[in-house]
Amino acid sequence: MEIDLVIPWVDGNDPKWLAEKRACLKEEEGDGRANRFREWDNLEYLFRGIEKNLPWIRKIHFITWGHVPKWMKANHPKLNIVKHTDYIPKEYLPTYNSHVIELNLHRIPDLAEHFIYANDDTFFVAPMRPEHFFKNGLPCDCPLERVHVFKKGGIDHIVANDLELLNDHFLKKDTLKKYRKKWFSLNYKRLLLKNIYMLGVKQFPGFVNPHIPLAYLKSTFEEVWEKEPEVLEETCKHKLRNNMDVNQWLCRYWQFAKGQFEPGNPYIGKFYSIGKDDELIEQALKTKQYKMLCLSDDKPELEFEKEKEWLKKLLQSYFPEKSSFEK
Repeated sequence: MEIDLVIPWVDGNDPKWLAEKRACLKEEEGDGRANRFREWDNLEYLFRGIEKNLPWIRKIHFITWGHVPKWMKANHPKLNIVKHTDYIPKEYLPTYNSHVIELNLHRIPDLAEHFIYANDDTFFVAPMRPEHFFKNGLPCDCPLERVHVFKKGGIDHIVANDLELLNDHFLKKDTLKKYRKKWFSLNYKRLLLKNIYMLGVKQFPGFVNPHIPLAYLKSTFEEVWEKEPEVLEETCKHKLRNNMDVNQWLCRYWQFAKGQFEPGNPYIGKFYSIGKDDELIEQALKTKQYKMLCLSDDKPELEFEKEKEWLKKLLQSYFPEKSSFEK
């Protein structure tokens, strides 16, 4: 089985990109917060982790507006530099909406049917096998149910849109009847209680959304576009994040509802907020408790330069050797 890795990236300091974005911001309302695009200058450590811990990856599709990190070997045989113009339909460009970038992933030239989607704030910190992501040709994942709640400043309205569409197309009782063993797998350990608690809820109420690399089938994206073209097209017209959007989690939920997954390990990765969880981040790297980490820039008021320097030193100590992707 060939497995690809897809990574989106933007250089938030590129003057040409900034000028284009400012012009767009004048025309459209949406989520254009600065911390959505701050450049942490630590992407090379993601690639060091990939080469060290996921050597079996066939190809890395690196999505970019057009810029490429100065240190990157653009001609590396396992690297495919993908500009927005290479795969996103021109009527949706330019875009500063991550949902547009994600919902069109299936259009990337030469993308394998089995792929992993990883944001540029995630790191592979321990050796991993293909079976951590795919078994029997299906993505490994955990459909852990939860009551969907709304928090100010988040993407909860967008997730609610995902759930609305999911419940339009699938009956929860039918899914649980067909795929009971997958939905109530002992792999989930104590988190299995979440699905047991939700047995009496007739619709899919929401899911735990881990902010770590996730496994997908390209054909799932194609099917969702086939079933809901108008909704996805409307999202793709939004230059910035909009509360009326759907996002790539819709495709994840779609895989859950169709039973197109194998039970995964919900403890394989961990999400941390930079600034808030710095000690926990250091501890996680020291103990190697998790195989994947998301180190999120989700605090606009962060002491950015101070945290950036701290994180770079930490990652350099953990990944001291350059990868073959670096000049």
